[in-house]
Amino acid sequence: MAPKRAESVAILRIELLGIEPLVWRRVRVPAAMTLRDLHGVLQTVMGWQDCHLHEFRVGEVLIGVTDRPELDVPETMEDEKEWTVAQVLATGVSEFEYVYDFGDHWAHRVILEPATRSRVPGTAALCLAGEGACPPEDVGGPPGYVQFLEALADASHSKHKTYVDWVGGIWDVKGFDLNRVNRELRSPISI
Repeated sequence: MAPKRAESVAILRIELLGIEPLVWRRVRVPAAMTLRDLHGVLQTVMGWQDCHLHEFRVGEVLIGVTDRPELDVPETMEDEKEWTVAQVLATGVSEFEYVYDFGDHWAHRVILEPATRSRVPGTAALCLAGEGACPPEDVGGPPGYVQFLEALADASHSKHKTYVDWVGGIWDVKGFDLNRVNRELRSPISI
């Protein structure tokens, strides 16, 4: 019997742009993973709830959901189910963009790192590290998040009580639970 060929993996560093403190994750994913499935991984590791549209921009190529007739999809958009992480790597880019929620416009820089950084065996999606809490859904993008943090920090702010009630109490900007994220990654992704 021939030896089993090792599957290749990619190490991605995801940075949420436009906010402070920096929110980032380092993730190992199979190189054969489609961008559709990568979207699900990014939703999980960042802490989003997959309530909004998204797209990828690899160099000049726009990639996203193309099979929903109710959407006004640009003619130039390529299907995310037809692109793999390996194909992105083959373009020669060192990073690409993932945008989630076109209203709030959460832009993420996805940096391709050398796969040798992963010392954890296996090829399944795995969050290796990260810092910072992902902003709440529908907070209003980076400007809304700044207002949200200011209001939470100032009990006399007119929106303080509203935001405290909305997030259910305390908001920890540094909050990130690597074990919880990896438990969620092992759960079946329903997209």
